[in-house]
Amino acid sequence: MEKAERAVVLLSGGLDSATTTAIAKSEGYEIYAMSFDYGQRHLVELEAAKRLAEYFNTCKHQIVKIDLRAFGGSALTGDIDVPKDRTGDDMSEGIPITYVPARNTIFLSFALAWAEVEGCEDIFIGVNAIDYSGYPDCRPEYIAAFENMANLATKTAVEGKQRIRIHTPLISLTKADIIKKGIALGVDYSMTSSCYDPDMRGLACGQCDSCLLRKRGFLEAGIPDPTKYA
Repeated sequence: MEKAERAVVLLSGGLDSATTTAIAKSEGYEIYAMSFDYGQRHLVELEAAKRLAEYFNTCKHQIVKIDLRAFGGSALTGDIDVPKDRTGDDMSEGIPITYVPARNTIFLSFALAWAEVEGCEDIFIGVNAIDYSGYPDCRPEYIAAFENMANLATKTAVEGKQRIRIHTPLISLTKADIIKKGIALGVDYSMTSSCYDPDMRGLACGQCDSCLLRKRGFLEAGIPDPTKYA
C-alpha cells in the first residue's frame, strides 16, 4: 500500500481553516496541523483548533507560541477597538485595522520550517481573496511569491529533494461556497470559532467583520448558522 503524502495545514480554529483541513484530508493527505498562540484577543479560537485537530484525526497538532503583541499595530493584538457593524461597502474600502502586520508571512514561515523537518512538500492555508477585507497577504500573487521564496530558502529544496507547494483551495470562493463545500465534506461548523471579539464565555459578538461575513455566508448558502452569539 502506497504511503499517504503529508501536509502541514494551518488550523486557526475558524471556518475557513476547518474547511481547508477537510479538503486536504479528502485529498488523501496525512494532516500535520499547526496553530498559533500569537497574543490574539480571540484566544478562544485555539480551543476550537484543538477540537478540530481531534475531529480530523491529525497525525500531529503543533500550537506555536509567539507574541505579536510585542509589535501591536492591529485590533487583534493591540489596544485598538475591533470595528463593529460595518457594511459590505465599508469592508471593501482599504485594509482594515484587524490586519495583523505580516501575520501570514510569519505563519507560513513556521509551517515551512515544520514541513522541511517532517518531509512534507505540501502546505495548506485557508486564505481567501473574495470575502476577506483586502488583506494583502491573502492575495494569489502573495502566495505565489512565498512559494517561490520557499523553494529558494530551504535546504531540501535547494538539494532537489523537495518541492514545496502552497495550496489555497478557498482563495477564489465566496463564504457561501466555502460553507457548502465544508458541509459536503462533513465539517461540523459548530466546532469552529470565527469571531474577532468574543465575550468571556467564548460567545461570538455577531458584529465584527468576521462574524458578519460568517452570518452572510450561512444565509447565502441556505444552511442554518450553528454559531452561538452573545
